Amino acid sequence: MMGGSAAAQDATDAFSSFPLGTETPSGRAGRLPAGSDTTSFNPLTIEQAAPATRDVRLEALLTAKGKPVEQGLTWRIFSPIPSADGKLPLLATAEGGSAAFNLVPGEYFVNVAFGRAAATRKIRIPKTGAVERQQLVLDAGAVKLNAVSGADVRIPPGELSFSIYSAEEKEDGERTLIMADVKPNTVVRLNAGTYHVVSNYGDVNATIRADIQIEAGKLTEATIQHRAAKLTLKLVAGPGGEAIADTAWSILTASGDTVSESVGAFPTIVLAEGGYIAVARNKDKIYQRDFTVRAGVNTDVEVLLSEHQTEQGPRAAAIAE
Repeated sequence: MMGGSAAAQDATDAFSSFPLGTETPSGRAGRLPAGSDTTSFNPLTIEQAAPATRDVRLEALLTAKGKPVEQGLTWRIFSPIPSADGKLPLLATAEGGSAAFNLVPGEYFVNVAFGRAAATRKIRIPKTGAVERQQLVLDAGAVKLNAVSGADVRIPPGELSFSIYSAEEKEDGERTLIMADVKPNTVVRLNAGTYHVVSNYGDVNATIRADIQIEAGKLTEATIQHRAAKLTLKLVAGPGGEAIADTAWSILTASGDTVSESVGAFPTIVLAEGGYIAVARNKDKIYQRDFTVRAGVNTDVEVLLSEHQTEQGPRAAAIAE
């Protein structure tokens, strides 16, 4: 807010620019009448320069009957009159719990955000009389996501990620992304409602989708069950043997579609439950094995050197598990 001395200086500067002694259209210098007292032109006072502001206090509740949220809020005050670009000008912000603002009487849009939950209201600040405390109801809750493999095999947090989408599908069949790359056990604050959650275990094909209901004022803890397992691939001379380096791997579905490719002595991969073919290429030879993934059963998949083919030859015979 402009201080009194600054306001007086601005007004004095404006007054000093009045055209005293400048040329008039008639060619004569313009002059004030004799005896005029220039000090009678007082500068604008602070009351004239800007209307008096009033204090308004804002509170946010998770539910209509809940208590005010004490931390984690972001408040934004907007002018209701759009600027040239069509957006509402942002006038003030605050973070924490309940907030207080000094506002010139008039109308404003108030927005409060609590994580991904938010509420907006139009308020009016009167020139006189009491200024009521404004309460915004977020109608919000929270969710904490986790996942297991099989019945109850714990999945390392670094191998899991979640994406949260709106429950409603758009005309093109897609959903609006609310939040991506959510880590396990992260508390995500959302408006109450139903959300579509996608859980990714690894980065190949172990993906599970689920609809989750968020209730206002409550923390929902959801554990998603993956039908998948983590496997280590090895090309070996015999069962339990040492893995052979410089091996290129392809993992195919039973129908022959490639789902993963990698290079290494013993790469690790997460696959959804089902039947697959492991193809190992080392030097000029190709080796392969059919194998089955069972949910929650993390194991090694060994491909033996006892059967092989050249790159130009037909498909090698599968080695039984």
